[in-house]
Amino acid sequence: MTATEKFTRGLRIFVSDIAQGFFEITHNGFALLGLAVMFATITLTARPELREAGEIQLISWLQDRQAAINGFVSNTEAVDRATAADPKNLPKQQAAVTYWLSRKYSIAPEPLSALVAEAYETGARTKLDPTLILAIMAVESGFNPFAQSNVGAQGLMQVMTKIHSEKYDNFGGQFAAFDPLSNLRVGVKVLQECIARAGSLEGGLKFYVGAGNLEDDNGYAAKVLAEHDRLKQVAAGRSVPLAAPQVVPVKAPANTKPATETVASLFSS
Repeated sequence: MTATEKFTRGLRIFVSDIAQGFFEITHNGFALLGLAVMFATITLTARPELREAGEIQLISWLQDRQAAINGFVSNTEAVDRATAADPKNLPKQQAAVTYWLSRKYSIAPEPLSALVAEAYETGARTKLDPTLILAIMAVESGFNPFAQSNVGAQGLMQVMTKIHSEKYDNFGGQFAAFDPLSNLRVGVKVLQECIARAGSLEGGLKFYVGAGNLEDDNGYAAKVLAEHDRLKQVAAGRSVPLAAPQVVPVKAPANTKPATETVASLFSS
């Protein structure tokens, strides 16, 4: 056998060995991949929560990729973030309150629906009348979730965020004061503490508005209780005017003696 033949034979053996090795590696690789897929399928079938978590992660990743490509957030994510609900899906009592508040305060019924539903749910949990919670929001902010007073009260229920900052820890921090539902829940917690401290609803409202140690709360408690009474009537199915009736005091004529003096004169005659 010549040197050329030896070289050719050796090259052929070398190529054959490489091809055989590549086949075995790829064959084993596909076998391992098949086993991995099989075990993953069995795991996801036995653990549906893992499958759901994976689906959520995948959908989230796809949405992020779509947002990055299009340059805006997907519609689904925006809808999920919105504080709104269809008032037609509310119980009759809550729907009546929603539409009445919508007309009175010129607020869209959809975001009000979410607030009314939350007020009823929170009220049931805290043993507070939901129409009282809504009355406080009406008087405090007129249902403006971004309202802020000149002393730092913020959000729907005008909670003093700096004083009650720890109450927002479970909601992600102080910026949650401008999230309607978070502000509602924190405001109700503050109201509970005020009522417990005062021992009465009227006294609790004075503490809530910061007038607990003052003789006069500038009519705050009366305003809240009056709106509370109107909302209770609306919830009961009664027809309630949007504007509160104006009580005009009747002045006696200038030349008329006071009633006490007139009565006294009758006894003296």
